[in-house]
Amino acid sequence: MGKITAAITGIQGYVPNYILTNKELETMVETNDEWITSRTGIKERRILKGKGKGSSDMGAEAVKGLLKKTNTAAEKIDLIICATATPDMIFPSTACIIADKVGATNCFAYDLMAACSGFLYSLATASKFIETGAYKKVIVVGSDKMSSIVNYSERSTCIIFGDGAGAVLLEPSEDGLGIQDSILKSDGSGREFLHLKAGGSVKPASHETIDAKEHFIFQDGQPVFKAAVKSMADVSEEIMNRNNLTADDVAWLVPHQANKRIIDATARRMGVGEDKVMLNIQRYGNTTNATIPLCLWEWENQLNKGDNIILAAFGGGFTWGSIYLKWAYDSNK
Repeated sequence: MGKITAAITGIQGYVPNYILTNKELETMVETNDEWITSRTGIKERRILKGKGKGSSDMGAEAVKGLLKKTNTAAEKIDLIICATATPDMIFPSTACIIADKVGATNCFAYDLMAACSGFLYSLATASKFIETGAYKKVIVVGSDKMSSIVNYSERSTCIIFGDGAGAVLLEPSEDGLGIQDSILKSDGSGREFLHLKAGGSVKPASHETIDAKEHFIFQDGQPVFKAAVKSMADVSEEIMNRNNLTADDVAWLVPHQANKRIIDATARRMGVGEDKVMLNIQRYGNTTNATIPLCLWEWENQLNKGDNIILAAFGGGFTWGSIYLKWAYDSNK
């Protein structure tokens, strides 16, 4: 019996229908298409509309599609981990709500919060349940309704974020495929530069916090940008060196879609050409925990069994990390 690794055996994404273009943003805040595109690479983003709709609705759609695609019965799922920065509510967890909505009655479920790095944290965590032999089928969902915490009168943040979800199924592999290595890091001193001021136990919601617009994303762009460029590039290079990978060995870089300039810097450090970088930020913006699974979903038909893939992310906290995996199936067949 060979070593058990956790392999992605299916991927599915979901984005809302409503498209918020740069042109429409010009009518909401002082900005323009050239300014947005040159600084972020974003042209449009998806927004979840409808009263009472939240991250669980998008996550559930992604999971339903994943179960159908992989011909997996919901009751066969052992565990669902939801990576989210915008849970439906403080409790119960969004993962529990998703499990209920898809009929996953035999699993346990919980949320993991690490801002934009949450999907990688969740993927690494889920892989351990598989590697130990404890579970056979684990779903990791990345879902965020970022529009719920964006101030659309603040141009430095409202241009960046969109809504979306993606989900992967992890199953045991004994043929050397799946997740090979992960490097995850955090630095809590970065919290002053990127956070949500109110709504937690330190500063509960009040008339004062609402009037002061403290339930929206706060970001000090320059220090966040500098930290993201260095951290994503460093950790991606580190995981390549640790696994004796050259740029020629890497089939794809799957970077968190926060800013095209950050993505370009990471690819340059790795020595990976643009033809090997998954990029959809121009259409979806930064969907936080959904960016990486949405990329894998859109590029699925170009992935081949055995492909070396590097995932990389950076988020508020600060949090960052990289995962090296070998793709486990020929997606184009």
